[in-house]
Amino acid sequence: MSMTASASSHGCISAIAMCIPCSSSKFSSQSSLTLAVPQRASTRRSFRVCRAMVQQAVQGAPAAYAKEMERLSAKESLLLAFKDAGGFEALVAGKTTEWQKIDVNERITGLERLNPTPRPTTSPFLEGRWNFEWFGSGSPGLFAARIIFENFPSSLANLSKMDVVIKDGNAKITANLTLLNSIDSKIILSTKLSVEGPLRMKEEYVEGGFVSPTIIEERVPEQLKGALGQAANAFQQLPAPIRDPVATGLKVPLSGSFQRLFMISYLDEEILIIRNTAGIPEVLTRLDAAPSSLGDSSPEYES
Repeated sequence: MSMTASASSHGCISAIAMCIPCSSSKFSSQSSLTLAVPQRASTRRSFRVCRAMVQQAVQGAPAAYAKEMERLSAKESLLLAFKDAGGFEALVAGKTTEWQKIDVNERITGLERLNPTPRPTTSPFLEGRWNFEWFGSGSPGLFAARIIFENFPSSLANLSKMDVVIKDGNAKITANLTLLNSIDSKIILSTKLSVEGPLRMKEEYVEGGFVSPTIIEERVPEQLKGALGQAANAFQQLPAPIRDPVATGLKVPLSGSFQRLFMISYLDEEILIIRNTAGIPEVLTRLDAAPSSLGDSSPEYES
């Protein structure tokens, strides 16, 4: 018999034993146990209490299993809702319908109530590389994406994906841009994360950066190859103090310019859900391998 089954059986026996009243605390001379017969008025009540205790002991493990199956089903349902809504590209392009938005938000709420991590801000599951799947209306990520799409047509600029790496109290958010379907570039935002409680964190923006574009020559339209060649030659003729910083990427200090509070409403080895002070959700899915176990990496936090 396994340890789980043995423990369950022991719990059942203990529950039953507690429900059997004895007539004396000592054994008789024949070493037999004499049971008292309860009065009729208390018999039904005693049996009801006994049955509840036994059912709780027997059904504890199945109840936990059922809850875990419900959580896994809710995760799968949410991921399918993202796919049905058109994914990241449809979201940032403003093509997601109102019905799809409410459907996704309903599934987000359903998963949050099954959160398996009581202290997500200090859980090792928080660290790693995450991909942005969903922004709620008013989210900073969606706001930045909308600026790109409102000022540049999709044929000129496209935000293909966004991800974040969380490590040692810092976060690096990367937005991948594609220009003219042939030039890849990245906008990088570095932030500092501070633990404010078991669910709450503060994010302070530290630095913004623009990575020098990479031209994919085989995807450059014929009518643009000449212009791009001339631009590349002109760039090489710039003075070194100007050319080198642009080639390595531009950086802008942002310390003290912007910060926000957010709450982690759900965290496991695959999905991270956060909500800002307005309650707007952001959903991320893990891109790298998750830690092998749950637990608090640092139980201390500022109140």
